Amino acid sequence: MNDVLRTIHERKSVRVFEPRPISAEDKEVILLAAMAAPTAGNQQLYTILDITDRQLLEKLAVTCDNQPFIAEARMALIFLADQQKWIDAYRYGGCTPRDPGPGDFILAVEDACIAAQNAVIAAQSLGVGSCYIGDIMERCEEHRAMLGLSDYVFPAAMLVFGYPTAQQLARPKPHRRALKHIVHENHYRRMDKDELVTMLREDGQDGHFDAWIQAFCRRKYNSDFSIEMSRSVAKYLESYGAKGFKR
Repeated sequence: MNDVLRTIHERKSVRVFEPRPISAEDKEVILLAAMAAPTAGNQQLYTILDITDRQLLEKLAVTCDNQPFIAEARMALIFLADQQKWIDAYRYGGCTPRDPGPGDFILAVEDACIAAQNAVIAAQSLGVGSCYIGDIMERCEEHRAMLGLSDYVFPAAMLVFGYPTAQQLARPKPHRRALKHIVHENHYRRMDKDELVTMLREDGQDGHFDAWIQAFCRRKYNSDFSIEMSRSVAKYLESYGAKGFKR
């Protein structure tokens, strides 16, 4: 296994950090790696917020589902899906751009998340741990106001970084499902209950699938934060100009 593959496979989420800072040089390396990511038409449909205000980071730790470790991060980046800069450029150049629609929104989110993952892998290669904070999409109205986001700018992903503690380094990485369940050949294959039970067997259900999946559903899919995230994103899309998303 080469160094790139080893970095990918060894990377895991880190939520406890050593107090030492990340150098300005390493931060720049991580940011430049993010910007080297594949991007639709070389548009770079994202903007990266470097959160250096500790008070702002402490607020985000509260609004992002009350997760104190966020405030302990040595570096925090928010990846914004940004159509605004291109709409403005079109208008400044005398174009008459249409309102962005659902496809434009998804394309910008994809660009932002690909850039974020490049940052994650670059950080890992430097010994810097990271954790995705999907809760930045939750309470969307509040976060957009807090960060001063324009109409066509959406907080797609947040990352916190820091050097992992010894305990975090020793903690095993959660397993991933078997390849045969994740990779389908040519066409989508809807799995039946038996295959889904087999796929999830290593996730701690220990032969009690119904009890395990019900608890997981309550904790994740039917949770208050998940419902609020869907509500706030849908509300944002209504004002985005994405007519197909209106309820």
